[in-house]
Amino acid sequence: MEHTSLIIIGGAEDKKKDMTILKKVCSEIDAEKDEMVIATVATELPENVGKQYVDIFKSLGIKKISVLNINSRQDAYNQNNLKMIENASLIFFTGGDQLRITSNIGGTPLYNRFLEKHINKCIFVGTSAGASVMSDTMIIEGPDEESPRKCTLKMAPGLGLIKDVLIDQHFAQRGRIGRLLVGIAENPQSLGVGIDEDTAIVVDESNKFSVIGSGAVYIVDGGGISRSNVSEQHPSEILSIFNVKMHVLKSGDYYDINMRMPFENEADSNNS
Repeated sequence: MEHTSLIIIGGAEDKKKDMTILKKVCSEIDAEKDEMVIATVATELPENVGKQYVDIFKSLGIKKISVLNINSRQDAYNQNNLKMIENASLIFFTGGDQLRITSNIGGTPLYNRFLEKHINKCIFVGTSAGASVMSDTMIIEGPDEESPRKCTLKMAPGLGLIKDVLIDQHFAQRGRIGRLLVGIAENPQSLGVGIDEDTAIVVDESNKFSVIGSGAVYIVDGGGISRSNVSEQHPSEILSIFNVKMHVLKSGDYYDINMRMPFENEADSNNS
């Protein structure tokens, strides 16, 4: 794979045992020289969450770590906060509420700086809410463990670090297949990516990703939908949708977002 651009984690990553995903995060930068920033903007407990991740990443050998805490939009204009990410090689968004991220930084100098950093090869990592916010459209609310119903999903613009992808996290653990299907019925141009807990996708610059961790990744492709009853009429009605394509990937599998094709190994994906 090419240079890693994003690591998107389905939440509840292992923090005590093998720590496969967090070790992968660390392996993407120089532990001695590169700077890591923990962005706690999604959580209402920034001190606790920030300290937890700082302690973990220090134990894994990262020497330079800062915590970016944004409690209000005013903080996203603060020059010290802008300077904090200036030299960052990796920015890690914690879990919490994804709307706290976009509502506090959207349209601010900090948001623009994030986009610049992304273009200039800074690696962005997000877990749980920090995963959902990576895409240009994000799910913010919807029923778990229910049959899909029309117009039951709330969506909003995300950070836009990955295009035409709709991400959902804690996927199997919270029974979210129904709400991802609704999301794709409403946005068939987007690719649905449901990520289990302790599971992540590692996305490179060419829009290919590999799967790591202990769970599965579910790809819902609505490009071939032949019929859907999505509309604002009868919003509580069960969703009807024909010809949806789905893939289930495990650790070691690959997927090409541009080609919309899964692969068993890196060699196959490189030949796509």
